[in-house]
Amino acid sequence: MSSQSPALKEARFELVEVPEPMGPVEIVVDRRKVLDYAFSEDDYGSWYFGASPFGGPVGHPLVLANDLLFLFYENYDGNTAQGLHTHEHLTFHSPVSVGETVTVEGGYTDKYERRGQGYVVLEAEARGADGRLLVRHVGKEIMRTVAGEIVGRSRSDAARRERTVLGTVDSTVPATEFARLDAVPRSAIRTRSTVFTQDQMSVFSWAGRGYANVHTHAEKAAASGLDRTIVQAQQQTGLIVANLVDVFGKSFFTSGELDLRFVSPAFVGERLTAGGAVRGTDGDRLELEVWMDKADGTRTALGWASATVDNDPSRPTPLV
Repeated sequence: MSSQSPALKEARFELVEVPEPMGPVEIVVDRRKVLDYAFSEDDYGSWYFGASPFGGPVGHPLVLANDLLFLFYENYDGNTAQGLHTHEHLTFHSPVSVGETVTVEGGYTDKYERRGQGYVVLEAEARGADGRLLVRHVGKEIMRTVAGEIVGRSRSDAARRERTVLGTVDSTVPATEFARLDAVPRSAIRTRSTVFTQDQMSVFSWAGRGYANVHTHAEKAAASGLDRTIVQAQQQTGLIVANLVDVFGKSFFTSGELDLRFVSPAFVGERLTAGGAVRGTDGDRLELEVWMDKADGTRTALGWASATVDNDPSRPTPLV
């Protein structure tokens, strides 16, 4: 696929069709792809480069993050996109083996206007070489916008939720480092922090494939009214997913679910910390509230996550 193809449409809300199928696209999850993702997310877990509970090395649960999200690049010129990701819902069903060829397919399923903003809904899924489901993605984006005109303002419509995230922990009870069914409600889960550099953001957002946007180029950010590049919401999602693998271990690859709303921007060079609290249990699943905080306490994303608890203590260890 060429980002400069004359057949591609400008990424404008008015040009979106519903339904609008995209793909299928075949992708090889090779070592280079795993390394790029590891670099961009600071996630060099041992399972991604050697033995894992699934046999050989597997891809990170969200190694196909942008193959799912950027599926619209099949129909639209990615260099014209100025949208803001507002909602991400992911379900994880099976790990992908390193070296496996996977197929990604989906499309736009809805579009609507609210308070002068144009929203689009993209649904996509990835399947393994044998047809098994790997991961499903439903993402919502404000497509009719200029980033600087909405960044920093309350996104009440984008953040509307069926359930309430309390967003607090009970510091009087022991923290829950690893998933267990007797975890105390409101106990804090473990945290994971990083500072995304511009090099990491550029790799994650496909600058090497010729795409220039508010995540990869300061000039594009300035043209959208921003004083610096903004961390892609899906890159924040990857940090939260890495933390959830720390909590759940291998079960997150096969039963994980994550439902996130993005409520405030994160910029290049800002320290971000993924954390959360135990919500309760549902059968053999542990339910959590999860969030992302900046060093000044500003919350950039919040939502829910869950996975089965399988009592297997194995988790990927960091590679030094």
